[in-house]
Amino acid sequence: MKLKGFLGYLRRNPALGGGLGVLLFLLLFTTVGRLFIDPDHAYAMSVPINRPPSAEYPFGTDSQGKDLFAGMVVGTGMTLTIGMTAGAIGLGIGALLGFTSGYYGGVFDTIVKFIVDVLLTIPSFLLLLLIATTLADPSALRPMQMALILSIVAWVAPTRTIRSQVLSMKERAFVMMAKLNGMSGMEIILKEMMPNLLPFLAISLAGAVSGAVLGSLGLEALGIGNRREPTLGMMIFWVRYYAAFIRGMWWWILEPVVAIALVFTAFLLISIGLDEMANPRTRRKV
Repeated sequence: MKLKGFLGYLRRNPALGGGLGVLLFLLLFTTVGRLFIDPDHAYAMSVPINRPPSAEYPFGTDSQGKDLFAGMVVGTGMTLTIGMTAGAIGLGIGALLGFTSGYYGGVFDTIVKFIVDVLLTIPSFLLLLLIATTLADPSALRPMQMALILSIVAWVAPTRTIRSQVLSMKERAFVMMAKLNGMSGMEIILKEMMPNLLPFLAISLAGAVSGAVLGSLGLEALGIGNRREPTLGMMIFWVRYYAAFIRGMWWWILEPVVAIALVFTAFLLISIGLDEMANPRTRRKV
């Protein structure tokens, strides 16, 4: 019955249903799709070069001898993994700092607020670029290393937004009652505040993942990252490097652009749908 009710709610909230549907399609594409490819063909010098789409190579091949269908299957999964890892780390740190600083206040809250305000004045991509280029060999960063770099700035926005919600929530009656019942500060955060902010935390996670994916695409399009890996950002880098636009290799250009558009469409729709759940004025019962 719960599943039936949830599916019914998705029909009444088409943005959330559409976003989850697109994300599910991408996840199936990069998981089930592996059953139909040779993952080695996603790497250089594995197939003939510069072949347009055909029965043998549905997405064509590029100038490095990569099967673009295999590359899209493997690379979409890598890009989503980078974004989700960085977003989860960023939200975890942001939730920890936002809840504790907002609830307890004092010197700790002042320090956290100061650091967040300073970092928000610095363009995130510029900071990521500076950090990535100071590494020993930024052109050989592994996907998980890229995720860790992206997580350095992914916590800033969640910290600020969660802290503002906590500052408002801690003055409400149910928090006051919890204090009178002898609950500790951490118990109030975990048992009272966090459950009430779950939809809001889900929105923050979607935003953090989307921002991390955008950051990875920007860095990799500039050549910062492991150039051997077939991530979507690196595919864009090689499109630029081999001048696919000028050479008329439309299939090499179209496929990563469509995949990137689907990724951002999915997280945008999920954020819009979750906003309806988090907003008391528009919230509908499941």
